[in-house]
Amino acid sequence: MDTPPAPPLPSLAHLWTTSNPSIHLPEQSQQSDERSSAPSSCWEVETNNMADSNVIPLPRTERREAAMKRAKPGRFDPEKEGVKRRRNAESVAALGQQDSGVKLLEELVFGTEDELLHRLLEEEEEEPTGAAVAEDKDEESPDDEDHQQQQGVARKGVWVDEDDELEEDVDMTHRYRRQLVRGGAEASMSNQKLQQRMKEQFVKVMGGTPSWAESSERKTRKTADDEDDDDEHDLLTRTGNFVACSDRLPGGVLRMKKCLHANSARPSDDRLTSVHFHPSAQVVLTAGLDQSLSLFQVDGKTNPKIQSVHLERFPVHRAAFTADGTAVIATSLKNKMFYVYDMMEGRVTPVHVVRGLNEARVKEFSVCPEGGALLLTGTRGYLHFLTLKTKEVTDSIKVNGDVSGVTFTRDGSKVFVQSEQGQVYVYDVRRSSRCVSVFSDDGCVRGTSIAASPDGRYLACGSQSGVVNIYSQEACLNSANPKPVKAVKNLLTSATSLTFNPSSEILAIASRAEDEAVRLVHLSSLSVFSNFPVAKNKSMFRVSSLDFSPHSGFFSLANNKGHAPLFRLLHYKEF
Repeated sequence: MDTPPAPPLPSLAHLWTTSNPSIHLPEQSQQSDERSSAPSSCWEVETNNMADSNVIPLPRTERREAAMKRAKPGRFDPEKEGVKRRRNAESVAALGQQDSGVKLLEELVFGTEDELLHRLLEEEEEEPTGAAVAEDKDEESPDDEDHQQQQGVARKGVWVDEDDELEEDVDMTHRYRRQLVRGGAEASMSNQKLQQRMKEQFVKVMGGTPSWAESSERKTRKTADDEDDDDEHDLLTRTGNFVACSDRLPGGVLRMKKCLHANSARPSDDRLTSVHFHPSAQVVLTAGLDQSLSLFQVDGKTNPKIQSVHLERFPVHRAAFTADGTAVIATSLKNKMFYVYDMMEGRVTPVHVVRGLNEARVKEFSVCPEGGALLLTGTRGYLHFLTLKTKEVTDSIKVNGDVSGVTFTRDGSKVFVQSEQGQVYVYDVRRSSRCVSVFSDDGCVRGTSIAASPDGRYLACGSQSGVVNIYSQEACLNSANPKPVKAVKNLLTSATSLTFNPSSEILAIASRAEDEAVRLVHLSSLSVFSNFPVAKNKSMFRVSSLDFSPHSGFFSLANNKGHAPLFRLLHYKEF
């Protein structure tokens, strides 16, 4: 059974003309125009008649066909599917055949074949060129530049002045060029040298060569060293004090400032014999032969007086604060009696009789670091421990010869006693005052003073010849014949006063037999500070006592003129 031929499909030209009525094609287009010019329905005839009768026409509405329901797919039939496929193949073949109408449409839309081919060839040539340029730009950006810099490619100047290449001398006496001259002989200079000098001046003013003026090779080197120089750049971009002061006291020159005398608010009419700083408050005590005790607040500027106590017919030989700082002990030259000034209650108590003390006079004493007790120096080599609470002697020790000096260790467990014969005795206070060691001061004929450092490292012994031997405390405790680590020979007269500062960095030595006989020894280097005392001005005279403030911020002396010179040690920040 033969299959009936498929109905002819509408051509591409017919589809295009129905959607674009403005395009006119021969024959077929004319027929379609005639059909389109006829009224499509009676509604159009009626509207035309209404327009003629001056009636406002209603808007034209389009009729919508009822939506058809989607048919359900039937069962698969191989024969029908084969027929459908053949029809589709014939339709495709019919569409592939071009008639005169289709060809005319393609020429109107795309142009002739030669023009279309020429246009396509031009587009193919332009696309690779643009893409290549973009790729070249992307590839050249940072990597090619770095590669050129690594190869040392020199950058050319944007602008070159031909006059710079001329060989001629420039007058350097002009006021605009005087700052570039480095010597009086440079009255003239070549162009090249002047240009180089101006570059150096520019770099000096700018603090370095700007990045825009650097060569490619230098930029490459700078980029490679950026990671290593980050800390250096951070250091150079900030201002301030980058070098901090060391916590250790340097030797050579001592930074200090002379202040107003500590007792300027009430100078003494006679020789001062004692100066002592309070262990915790910013207060200093002065005492002397004018029979008075004076307390001053230390600020380095005005040093106002706090209180002054007069002791009737009692020239003070030595005065000091107790360990807790609540009282002041004062002794005289020829009296067995001594005074206790209670600062908390403001009461002065004379102590006439001490139970167990068989001495004609009490002149020298030392305050025990543990507090609550005194070590009184008696005659014929005796030393007596006295409790301040009951005012009685609890223990006594004796050395050969008269006692010339006494000092405690910081914890108060041991006491060093120096005799006038040059012997040093070490007693253990906690073991019933038992003597644990004895040694002879090296080269000493007659001992005059002794002091122990607070940190327990050094022991200083002064002699009548003015030599001060500095020992190691450990060697003094373990050896019968220790050798001094340093012999200070800067004093020519008897070394009567020795004092360590609280940080054990300075040893102050003095003699009351000569004016300005004061020296400060730097213990780390075992050398004397060169700028103390000031040789031009006499300000200290004959010193009988010296002391440091609790944190070494101030240093004061008691002299024979009734003054207490005060010095601010700038290395130490606290009082």
